[in-house]
Amino acid sequence: MLRALPLIALAFAAPAFADPVYVHAGRLIDPETGQVLTDRMLRVEAGKVAAVTPWAPPPPGAEVVDWSAYTVLPGLIDMHVHLADVEQSANVAEPLLHSEADIALRGAGHARKTLLAGFTTVHDVGSFRAFANVALRDAVARGDVPGPRIAAVGAYVTVPGGGGEVTGLSPDIAVPASFRAGVASGPAEVTQKVNYLLQNGADSIKLIATGAVLAQGTEPGAQEMSEEEIRAAVQAAAARGSWVTAHAHGAEGIKAALRGGVRGIEHASLIDDAGIQLAKAKGAYLSMDIYNGDFIAEVGKRDGWPADILRKNDDTTEAQRQGFAKAVKAGVRIAFGTDAGVYPHGLNARQFKYMVRFGMTPLQAIQSATTVAAQMLGRNNEVGALSPGHWADMIAVRADPLADISALERIDHVMKGGVVVR
Repeated sequence: MLRALPLIALAFAAPAFADPVYVHAGRLIDPETGQVLTDRMLRVEAGKVAAVTPWAPPPPGAEVVDWSAYTVLPGLIDMHVHLADVEQSANVAEPLLHSEADIALRGAGHARKTLLAGFTTVHDVGSFRAFANVALRDAVARGDVPGPRIAAVGAYVTVPGGGGEVTGLSPDIAVPASFRAGVASGPAEVTQKVNYLLQNGADSIKLIATGAVLAQGTEPGAQEMSEEEIRAAVQAAAARGSWVTAHAHGAEGIKAALRGGVRGIEHASLIDDAGIQLAKAKGAYLSMDIYNGDFIAEVGKRDGWPADILRKNDDTTEAQRQGFAKAVKAGVRIAFGTDAGVYPHGLNARQFKYMVRFGMTPLQAIQSATTVAAQMLGRNNEVGALSPGHWADMIAVRADPLADISALERIDHVMKGGVVVR
């Protein structure tokens, strides 16, 4: 079924307002300039920031959001989430055990938790059941359920039996077709699948270029998609005005994806020095989920996750963090991405302190989840900042995240499109 293109734009829509709203910010972190401004007024009209000025009393009777006791900053962006799916568990067949209706309701709950945690925009980079994330995106945009602005990939593009498939099953278990919508072999099939996903409402494309930590029978360091297949996907997406990111843990798969023209690399766990330099030369983005290795090690061992998953997690966690530190030092663009869904949704901000621990300043970590993430998403004129013209998506915290980045784990207030939702 083809979806009309205007539906895609709905994901970033907001309700209209008859009257302006005035936000009184005690401190305002501006990630575009790196400045911290005090006692500011943000005038919001039709869900967008119309002006940022020193505080002055607004017109009598005007609606005022008094955040004068708080530090205010743009709503956060997570470039790697899985909202429309079950959360990770010890059962490799878990994704097959839930109906479409159940996945829809779970996705709505995950979206609400994410929004209330201060993440007002996300890139949903894959649902096992094709287009579940696209449907969730549209439901949020219509106002049916509360949630962040969602850019969705529709389904994973993966080789047969690769890191984007439900693997580790008994051979007599049939996997429904909706779980294999992006399975492709060879450049021609990859092109066909990319076109199919974009025709049916996907905003961008997610390739599985190497094996995965959480897919049994695949190895993170092993390249699964060829450079030719990757390039075919990039060209097909570009022809439709879209772009591609690649799940890639292994060093050779990372470099093949970068040479193939992807905009970003997800995970980049085993990236080598040549891969870091290539990412920088290409102006590509790395989205490195350096928190959830600890979650997998703790909860996976406690709950009896498969041994090979725990082994692969151990093999990649520390290497990924060292690669992250090197990439930060080299000046590579790093966009905030957590792989939420591996761990419970709503805990996304736990990653910030890891990013600071492994080389970022608090301001750089905030920029990774605002301006840098917005640039990777291609929405930097809409989200990721609070200068005039951007959506009035913002958060307020009592503590100073520039002094203690973990303050972002304790969001006091959230506004999306000029409406206070927390």
